[in-house]
Amino acid sequence: MGGARIDVIFESQDSEAQRTSILNWVTTAARAVTVYYGRYPVSHATVRIRSTAGDRIGSGHTFGTKEGAVIQVAVGSSTTNATFNSDWLLTHEMVHLAFPDVADQHHWIEEGIATYVEPIARVRIGNLTAEKVWSDVARDLPQGLPEPGDRGLDFTHTWGRTYWGGALFCFLADIEIHRRTANRKGLGDALRGVLNAGGNITVEWDLERALKAGDAATGASVLQELYAAMRSQPHPVDLDDLWKQLGIERHGNTVSLKKDAPLAAARNAIMTGP
Repeated sequence: MGGARIDVIFESQDSEAQRTSILNWVTTAARAVTVYYGRYPVSHATVRIRSTAGDRIGSGHTFGTKEGAVIQVAVGSSTTNATFNSDWLLTHEMVHLAFPDVADQHHWIEEGIATYVEPIARVRIGNLTAEKVWSDVARDLPQGLPEPGDRGLDFTHTWGRTYWGGALFCFLADIEIHRRTANRKGLGDALRGVLNAGGNITVEWDLERALKAGDAATGASVLQELYAAMRSQPHPVDLDDLWKQLGIERHGNTVSLKKDAPLAAARNAIMTGP
């Protein structure tokens, strides 16, 4: 898939039908990541499946080695195809493969990228709708806003600031890159630039090196500027105004997308990609 070899190792005696469902699930996640990045992020990955009781997909863990990358996932032995088809976790873990290992204080960017990119990658292969993703983003992104007493992303390591604060960084960067390039490029181009410069999970980089590689790919210094603004200071964001600019109107658990909003073209480009 995407120029890579992906080995799937079953650590228990699953049924043939369950193995087929799991292989389809792995293929879907790998296809989403390949479409987003233009290729699979590493040349060799191993996905280790640990069977558990129940019908849920459990936690995942991803790390790099000199030989490639390893993803470990717990999967309930009674998990249905419907659950596999709606799963986000494996795509999230595979997105981790496409960014270098950085210092612990920057864990927010690793989780933020995976949180932000996962649903967009799934939209691009038809596994989710843009309306569903914008509805979820509008609901969940406020969890990444700074709380009273918070500092910047490098110094506040709560769950909300790590996952959704990191996703907020990606969201703001995506919009700004589209704005500065008249929608010719977006965050995906920056992240592909990092990957094409050799930055994947099998190597350790300084964060500044990764941000410079991403900015070089877009011709704009958005990542470095945004990091300077968000690394040590709270950097509050008026999300309500951004939703209006993007033309996203919430109606309970759904949204409507306005075609005539100032940033409607950027909103659409974020989901469709190049």
